[in-house]
Amino acid sequence: MKLWLTGMLLTGMAACSYAQGPVGQRVSLGLFAIDRTEVTIGQFARYAELNGVVTRAEREGGGVEYLGGWQRRAGWSWRTPDGVTPSSPNLPAVHLDFSESQAYCRWAGGRLPTGAEWQKAGFTEMRDAPPAPWVKGQTYPWTTGDSPQGANTSDPDPWPRAAPAGATRQGVNGLYDMGANVWEWTTDAKGDTRRTVGGSWWYGAFNMKADVQAFKAADFYAVYVGFRCAYDLAPGKVPA
Repeated sequence: MKLWLTGMLLTGMAACSYAQGPVGQRVSLGLFAIDRTEVTIGQFARYAELNGVVTRAEREGGGVEYLGGWQRRAGWSWRTPDGVTPSSPNLPAVHLDFSESQAYCRWAGGRLPTGAEWQKAGFTEMRDAPPAPWVKGQTYPWTTGDSPQGANTSDPDPWPRAAPAGATRQGVNGLYDMGANVWEWTTDAKGDTRRTVGGSWWYGAFNMKADVQAFKAADFYAVYVGFRCAYDLAPGKVPA
């Protein structure tokens, strides 16, 4: 597992621009669109401020991480995912359970994706005129293409823990971090559990694969789990 290397502290995080680069962009994929990146701390900060949101991790004494067992970390939440002021507002928002993630997406005009939508977006190139080397209609073995290189896994790479949106290799359909970085919630359910997809920085590349079936309790939250939103589109509609 990677070691945490604290970056430069950034004050006034909520006031920083969170719409730079790919953050806030959506990719149209037929009858739905999907966020180009995972929802970021900066995006969630605006939602929380406007709606007076206090998350369960904040109320219940902090989020959790796995170190020889699940351990609660005092003060860890989407605001400070690793217990310190994050180095960038573009880091993924984590320590959020299924309902909290779904509530954000609904506020943003969308919803959490189904597992099938997420998998189609992550592995099959659907853009009409994708740039090289992408080929329309081709299904790739990895969300990053022909190999997992460039994703943020537990293997050697530039990111000791979560990477900011847009920092890793851009993948299928121009999306970022559909594999690794942090797990992402979907609406696929087994009883009181929901499917998370893509793996995270804590795991090797094997959890990026399409056939991985990972279900977590819907009320679970941890430093490894984030989300992105999907948006229903009428035929021919361009995403906002």
